[in-house]
Amino acid sequence: MPGTIVDMHLHTIRGASDSMLDPEELIAEARRINLTGVNITEHDRMWENWDLAPFRKAHPDIFVSNGMEVSTDMGHVLAVGLRGYEGGIRRLERLREVADEQGAFLIVAHPFRHYFDPVHFKRQGKEPFTMTAEEAARLPVFQLVDAVEVLNGCNTPRENHFALRVAKALGKPGTGGSDAHSNQGIGYFSTRFEETVESPDHFLRLLHAGRFQPVHGLPRGEVENYWNAPPPEEEDAP
Repeated sequence: MPGTIVDMHLHTIRGASDSMLDPEELIAEARRINLTGVNITEHDRMWENWDLAPFRKAHPDIFVSNGMEVSTDMGHVLAVGLRGYEGGIRRLERLREVADEQGAFLIVAHPFRHYFDPVHFKRQGKEPFTMTAEEAARLPVFQLVDAVEVLNGCNTPRENHFALRVAKALGKPGTGGSDAHSNQGIGYFSTRFEETVESPDHFLRLLHAGRFQPVHGLPRGEVENYWNAPPPEEEDAP
């Protein structure tokens, strides 16, 4: 299988209080399903180098990226290539500035989670979500990121496919990640890179060049490109 397949959205007990996933269990499961890369995205923090360096050295067969899921004023954003947490990045406009200064890559995470639940907006005193994908693509959050997470393991098929339609309307690439907080579901949604990722710098270059596709089905041995997937049946439901 060419290139490297990376689960772009993962949380471990080393940096996420809501996770039950031990990093060693993550590596064991990655090997079992032939996942060749992991982008660890702890909530609003990154692994310290004294944890990261020995972990990478102990598992040279798996590419390990030290990312972060940043809780911003416009939703959750996966950041790859940051040097660490910086004050002010909970404002997405500031996170964009920092990413540009450091050469980082930003992916909006699960942008439409709960948007098709009729109760979600009602609880907030808002009208139900009725935008088309083309209208949603004009929302401010999408102007400040490099890519859209179009496959998230905690989303419904409808939520994922709407994100895919928005990414296409934007002309921006899409990624896949499990959003795993345990060893269940790791790698089922992931991202296939066109080359074998050799280093974090190489990883960033491939991201910025758009040389990747969202894929699904790795654990069952049937990796399929999601980019041209048909809409799920529920999307056409009234």
